[in-house]
Amino acid sequence: MNPFDIERINRVSPYKVELIDEEYVFETDYDIRYSVWFEYQPLPDTDVVSYWFNLTNRSQKPSPLDTKIRNTVIFILEEFFRTNPDVLLYLCDTADDLQAMRSRLFLRWFNAYGRQAEYYTRTEMVKDEDEENYIAIIVKRSHPQIQFIIDTFDEQIAMFRANKP
Repeated sequence: MNPFDIERINRVSPYKVELIDEEYVFETDYDIRYSVWFEYQPLPDTDVVSYWFNLTNRSQKPSPLDTKIRNTVIFILEEFFRTNPDVLLYLCDTADDLQAMRSRLFLRWFNAYGRQAEYYTRTEMVKDEDEENYIAIIVKRSHPQIQFIIDTFDEQIAMFRANKP
């Protein structure tokens, strides 16, 4: 993955972002520490580069409604796509059985960004035994392989569902 320009992020981000051990870390006004990190994950049987997007509340404290968190995360994602014209995958954390809420919140954040016309986003729910998992894909609509990427995502979701009782 190409490195991000932290100075560029911090020019627009409401919270100061630091790179610590390959994680983009920031602390809120409520003393809650978040990290954003990306994990390489090639789309199966393709040469398409993709990454898992991960957002972690390192403080493990409840977070109040804070639009600065949303804006900071969005600016990090914007920098990701500026430096890496790749695919992002997002699996909502299943802790506390709040993955559906996390999925809705993330999509609301992304849609509030106001540039959703530039990105293809979709969330799918797949069950693993009794646990619901929400998986999202985000790719720039200008990606030269966008239809292939969407088709591959659909095939992977269908295969996962077919292999489950």
